[in-house]
Amino acid sequence: MKTAFPCMAALALALSACASLAPPYERPALPVAAGFPEADAATGAAAASLDWREYFADARLRQLIAQALENNRDLRIAALRVEEARAAYGIQRAEQFPTIGLGAEGSRSRTPADLNLTQKPLLSSQYQVGLNVSAWELDFWGRVRSLKDAALHTMLASDAARRAVTAGLIAQVADGYLSLRELDERVELASRTVASRTESLRIFTRRFEVGSTSKLELTQVVTLLTQAQTLGAQLEQARALRLHALEQLVGAPLATAAPEAGFDDATVLRELRAGLPSELLTARPDIAAAEQQLRAAQANIGAARAAFFPRITLTSAFGTASAEFDGLFDAGSRAWNVLPRLTLPIFDAGRNRAGLDLAAVRRDVAVANYEKSVQNAFREVADAMSARRWLAEQLRIQQGALAAQTERARLAKLRYDNGATPYLEVLDAQRDLLSAEQQLVQTRRALLSSQVSLYAALGGGAPAPAQ
Repeated sequence: MKTAFPCMAALALALSACASLAPPYERPALPVAAGFPEADAATGAAAASLDWREYFADARLRQLIAQALENNRDLRIAALRVEEARAAYGIQRAEQFPTIGLGAEGSRSRTPADLNLTQKPLLSSQYQVGLNVSAWELDFWGRVRSLKDAALHTMLASDAARRAVTAGLIAQVADGYLSLRELDERVELASRTVASRTESLRIFTRRFEVGSTSKLELTQVVTLLTQAQTLGAQLEQARALRLHALEQLVGAPLATAAPEAGFDDATVLRELRAGLPSELLTARPDIAAAEQQLRAAQANIGAARAAFFPRITLTSAFGTASAEFDGLFDAGSRAWNVLPRLTLPIFDAGRNRAGLDLAAVRRDVAVANYEKSVQNAFREVADAMSARRWLAEQLRIQQGALAAQTERARLAKLRYDNGATPYLEVLDAQRDLLSAEQQLVQTRRALLSSQVSLYAALGGGAPAPAQ
């Protein structure tokens, strides 16, 4: 009898380690093509293995990303969600084990004479100290284990979601920084144009005053100047809005002064290898999060199945008891009790069946979400690769167009100075030149942004899973 309680506890632990009733997990087949439509023969690095500090060459951009990773509130919330899920998993995991507590109680009572056979007042005392196990479920069918597995995969999904937020934040900061640098350069172009046309207005005003030019030509010069001034004001407004958005991402105020040097294609240097769609399964944290949610839904099916079977709980105590306080630990005062309880569902108005159906439907929803995540990742990579290819072609064309517009403006000015054409031709050439300069800067930034998008779409910027 001395070993009865330990043996019972060991047997209960062994029996509670039975296999789960959850269906075996199988990863769904990829609902996408075997390769990317714009795949090329590039032999660059895999984005997932390339740290963002290696990918982005601009020192100011690296500093902004580091600030954002430290201060961004969305990322902070995502990290706290992971801690929340980890705590929930710890609670559910503890359900597998008995809760053992130290209990002590004492009672003293008096029974009146007319309520006992001795016809005398009766005083009685009882004292007890022991270890108690309260309503511990023996997990024969794996219900508790399935719930623990579901909590584990939910925690892992939260961690993957945190990594997805991190990768998205890096891409947003990089794209916002490139947009800001684009606007800096466009503002600078507009400012130079305003300065040049202001000087032209001064010259034409003087000519009009001495009668060497017409008022029509003077108003045409004024039109050129106001066009450039309007564009400059619009760009300044857009720059202020972009700066505010970038400050929100970074979580700290930024300097408003524009950098001295314009951005160029050296901002993003590393060539990326697209690889195969199957590689996205391990590279993309959003896909990993969707798969962990699918695993959690699969585990919940096991818990729902186990609800159809008997549930056995164990309440027990082992300690010492005595009628006298000083006799608690005397020889022969050992006391123990074991109270198993079995609950078998007979009629529940379809509650367990509905619970199983609900778990199965949620698993199907998780499968659809997983497949949607894979398709979305495939499309993002394909879009980024197409953008990279065709924006490079557009940039090449626009560089030629800018050279042609520059020459056209020079020739138009020369023809006007020689009296061979009215100033209207110069007006059109200058307007088109300004537009070509602005479009070239926009296309260069769009090309760089497409490379950032490709880096993020291929899983770049996501930190390693938390251990």
